[in-house]
Amino acid sequence: MTKLSGPMLPPASGGLPKQAVVLLHGYGSDGNDLIGLAPQWQGVLPDAVFISPNAPEPCRQLAFGFQWFDVSMEGDRLARRQEGVASARPVLMEFLDDLWSQSGIGPENTILVGFSQGAMMALHTGLSLEKPLMGIIAFSGAFVPPEGFGSRPLAKSPVCLVHGDRDAVVDLEHSADAEVALRLAGYDVAYHVSEGVGHGIAPDGLAFATAFIQRIAAK
Repeated sequence: MTKLSGPMLPPASGGLPKQAVVLLHGYGSDGNDLIGLAPQWQGVLPDAVFISPNAPEPCRQLAFGFQWFDVSMEGDRLARRQEGVASARPVLMEFLDDLWSQSGIGPENTILVGFSQGAMMALHTGLSLEKPLMGIIAFSGAFVPPEGFGSRPLAKSPVCLVHGDRDAVVDLEHSADAEVALRLAGYDVAYHVSEGVGHGIAPDGLAFATAFIQRIAAK
């Protein structure tokens, strides 16, 4: 199985890490993309290590970057997304298990953050666990429920959903549907729509996610 690796920033405090923030990039990008969020959050989580692994596969549709799964436009896109997140989940889980065993940081002190395809991975994988994460943040993503969701007890990690209302790549309705599904299932969900924003992270969306981190870190 592919071992994930990518850029990492140690705790701003200079001490041993007490929390971990795992940043999952979007399709055709790499870990250098989302590691740029770390300086925005180091003041809130000075004892956190920030890790942004490259996805496990070279991007098939582009000449650069990586993918968590293929996004070919042919065939049933929903079925392909469901198959894709399920096939990539074991690789991400192995990465998380290694992180937790090597660092001593547990799921309860880990935040999963994802953008676009990485957000789909963060939601699918994070919400498949039997132990709660500190939190999950999904920018411009979609929720593909893990196996057993709604029919067996799973950890109810707090979730933050952020999406631009002019996103032409991943429609806003995916995050809107995710909010409804998760609230109905009893999850703590923070949901923000960035007006006039396309497929990206705007300052107001970043501020909303930062406030979410501040809230869950204070618990």
